[in-house]
Amino acid sequence: MSVIPTIQKALVLPAKYAEYAVRTVPVPRPGPGRLLIKVRAVALNPVDWKIQKNGILYHEFPAIAGSDIAGTVEEVGEGVQGFALGDRVIEQGAFTIPTSGFQQYAVANPAVTAKIPDGLSFEQGATIPVGLITAALGLYTRGLPPGKELDHGSAGLQAPWEEGGRGKYTGKPFFVFGAASSVGQFVVQLARLSGFSPIIATASPHNADFLRSLGVTHVLDRKLSLEQLRAEIAKITKEPLDVIYDAVSLPETQLAAYELLEPGGTLVLVLYSAIPAEKLASEPKKRVVKAYGQANFPQENLAVAAVLYKHLTAWLEEGAIKPNRVEVLPGGLEGIPEGLERLRTDRVSGVKLVARPQETA
Repeated sequence: MSVIPTIQKALVLPAKYAEYAVRTVPVPRPGPGRLLIKVRAVALNPVDWKIQKNGILYHEFPAIAGSDIAGTVEEVGEGVQGFALGDRVIEQGAFTIPTSGFQQYAVANPAVTAKIPDGLSFEQGATIPVGLITAALGLYTRGLPPGKELDHGSAGLQAPWEEGGRGKYTGKPFFVFGAASSVGQFVVQLARLSGFSPIIATASPHNADFLRSLGVTHVLDRKLSLEQLRAEIAKITKEPLDVIYDAVSLPETQLAAYELLEPGGTLVLVLYSAIPAEKLASEPKKRVVKAYGQANFPQENLAVAAVLYKHLTAWLEEGAIKPNRVEVLPGGLEGIPEGLERLRTDRVSGVKLVARPQETA
């Protein structure tokens, strides 16, 4: 195992609203109960450009972003079991400098770290953590406070990793808006593990074959109007849509999803609700929740994520969970800002942008 350096390259946000820049910073140390990961690949997410452009999440600077991390274990903190030096792993950063992925070394929480099979590249592995946990937390988290609309919430389904959970919802239809998005792809795969069928999804037609390979049974053009969607759904199933996951959560998709949802059902969003208040008030039996895609906190999320991560390696080996398709950005950390601008301006479709921090000049 290589000697751990004391300094490293990182993509730093020097101040709120400042531009990202590559700087030299200290290598964090793991401490008891933590791992040190050499970051071989880090995937980009919309939250990373929102941190910079909208000034969210970080209040102390300089700051480092990046949540989707794949790499090798370089140091095992006191008390950590189940991991050894050199293990190939994936994990999710927690919006703190030591745990963030836009750097060459990061500290990881072993409770939400999983080994990845040899047949999976670091780049593929880095596409998994944020998308998968956002999908899972929106579907399966339990014990959340009651309410129609929450900062974070869940459909409260029985998870496929629980006894009797795999295949539990056989014969029940499931609808996903934006199935080709990173989150949408994992929603589809979890819905398949849960047994839902048919799995109906909106997407661009050119992504149809790929989505069928993940478990979608019927792909509907994302440009269809609400009435056209109703007509197509009626051809597919007469069963009520009790769970709809809107993985894009644009105002128009939210409203369409809410209209299609059965009274008593749950609509899961990835952004805050843009459904008019009068519409929500007119159909009070429909529940709207927002998935919060962070495995490390709050405690309800960590409890779900820790169990999911115990099953994740086996699911990856089985092929039950497959990574997103990858586009590697050139230049290591230097390539990330341009990638974030592409995300911000909606110039990415059907792939996950990934950087290799170790290639930073």
